[in-house]
Amino acid sequence: MTSQDARFTSPSALRNRGPISQLLRDVLPASGTVLEIASGSGEHVIHFAGLFPDLVWQPSDPSPGARASVEAWVASETLTNVLPPMDVDASSETWAISRADAMIAINMIHISPWPATQGLLRHAGRLLPAGHPLFLYGPYRRQGQPLVASNVEFDASLRARNPEWGIRLLEDVESLAEQSGLSLTSVTELPANNLGVVFTRR
Repeated sequence: MTSQDARFTSPSALRNRGPISQLLRDVLPASGTVLEIASGSGEHVIHFAGLFPDLVWQPSDPSPGARASVEAWVASETLTNVLPPMDVDASSETWAISRADAMIAINMIHISPWPATQGLLRHAGRLLPAGHPLFLYGPYRRQGQPLVASNVEFDASLRARNPEWGIRLLEDVESLAEQSGLSLTSVTELPANNLGVVFTRR
């Protein structure tokens, strides 16, 4: 078995990494370490690492299979600015990292229990320096706005798989972020009824 055999692939990651990259150009710092939570297959982090070579990328995922996939993708792309993936459970009280200059979490919040979002925002408030960003991507509910039909179906399928999953209300996420010292900076509509949401550490 070769290392490349461990690589997962995600059709959604291949579709959305272009629009996300365009938004990240205006969000990420010029240098420093970017911590990715819930890296999944690793296809996002290798794409971003190639586009932003002056940044050091720290992938993470609680799944051993996902971490193996990240390692295999990094090896296949011969990237030198991606660190070995860390075992990080967003809901844990402690993470094995003490600082990040930016954080990103793509398609995580709706495919994890609510305590994972609580942990993500709590740790972002602890790890990020003032003025530095947390970038979130995925579908969200918004107060006073009905979900489009495709997201109604998607939300139902998520909850059928796990009752603790589901499309979250953006205002609930914002409230948690505020409690952690993060301010909502921007919300950008992206393809397929997803949002790019940026918080900044106060």
